Amino acid sequence: MISFSSMKAQETFSVNMDLKTMRTDQIDFNEKNIEIIFRKPLNKKSQISNTFKYSNLKVNYESDLFTTYENPDRFNQLQNKIDYLYKVTDKTKLNFSLKPMISFQENLGISDFVLLGNFEVNQQLNSKTSLAFGAARSTLFGSPKFIPTLSINYMFNNESTISVGFPDSKVTYSNNVRNKFSLTNSFNGSYYNLDQKNDLNTDAAKMSLSQMTTALEYERNVDKNWFLNLKAGYDFNKKYNLLDSNDHKVYDYNTGNGYVLGIGIKYKQ
Repeated sequence: MISFSSMKAQETFSVNMDLKTMRTDQIDFNEKNIEIIFRKPLNKKSQISNTFKYSNLKVNYESDLFTTYENPDRFNQLQNKIDYLYKVTDKTKLNFSLKPMISFQENLGISDFVLLGNFEVNQQLNSKTSLAFGAARSTLFGSPKFIPTLSINYMFNNESTISVGFPDSKVTYSNNVRNKFSLTNSFNGSYYNLDQKNDLNTDAAKMSLSQMTTALEYERNVDKNWFLNLKAGYDFNKKYNLLDSNDHKVYDYNTGNGYVLGIGIKYKQ
């Protein structure tokens, strides 16, 4: 994956844009995203934020194995996530989120709508350790499913932290105020409704993508508000499938795994 991203942010507003290329042995995925985030503290105990995101995905079939089929190659997704954070006590916080999402090929319809979201409790155990747990309805595995979420977070010092859990784990280290290194492991996925029956299988109604990504990231503060990001990693257990209307697999493209490379730039204020 090669990613170019930029972000313009204020205390309550930010915009993110990125371009991604994800390469496997037989299929390439090219994705464009734009994300707009608003944040607003309501009082000393609560905060609300809204994230709108648009994604456009194009799929290129390079192998001769797929030339005899009419394969789906363009997809769109709209998301609007609302987060509410509430501070119960100095050690306990609650986070609620709702994420209406529309995933479609080209023609938008009411059947393309799905409601996702999560609920999480964050408990501070001591000055260095916290525990977060909850549940979510997510597309991490390529279709909407209920999953548990869990993470144990530990701060070694001001320069080093570790978070171990599901679906995300992360180790960070900073040797000075300008440099930050991270080792991440995350599960991620998405799905899109098909406009019409696919020639591969007349029962196909959706396409789904999922993988586990392990990556090493480096962030450099090149100026007061500007940050440069470099990323290198690998996608494991990568799956690209066609599903029927009941989310049963009807075709497997067997893409194989692929390397992840990325470069990005951020603006923060």
